Amino acid sequence: MSSLAPEQLVAIQKAGFETTFGLLTKALEGTEKLVELSVQAVKSNLAESQEILAKVLAAKDPQELFALHASQMQPAAEKVQSYWRHVYEIVSSTQAEFAATAEAQLKQRQRDAQAFVDSLAKNAPAGSEAVLSAWKSAFATANETVGSAYRAAQEATKQVVETAENNVSAASAASAKSTKRAIEQVEAVEKK
Repeated sequence: MSSLAPEQLVAIQKAGFETTFGLLTKALEGTEKLVELSVQAVKSNLAESQEILAKVLAAKDPQELFALHASQMQPAAEKVQSYWRHVYEIVSSTQAEFAATAEAQLKQRQRDAQAFVDSLAKNAPAGSEAVLSAWKSAFATANETVGSAYRAAQEATKQVVETAENNVSAASAASAKSTKRAIEQVEAVEKK
């Protein structure tokens, strides 16, 4: 008694391949975004380095060099923070797409399993009610366990993301504060 026709098996395999290639495509798109961001950052840094070097070579005294250094600290810190914020956004976006796909797949697998159990029940021989009842109970328990595990994983992921966001914000604020202090110290030295 086979409850899955060859066409259904082919459809299941096709859906699995489509999901796999969909996830690979999303991963590649996320990687492309990271590469584009990095290339853009390198180009920007090269142009800025060339400009700063020209200013360094044109400086006439040490105080001008200190002033140049001080004027570059805050923008450099902001650019680094911006870069990592963009990296975080790309990774978070890609992770969210993976999570949405995983959730859709989990729900589909649960529907498929329920359809399988229903098909078994419908085609079961007389006298197999006790076995079917045990099977349905085991399926319901497994389904609830998987659902609970998935919800727990979602909650843990949410907490990790929130913690990462808070850490990025705290690091950003600390970096800005530290850079501001460094600039104030350089400015204080310049005034002496």
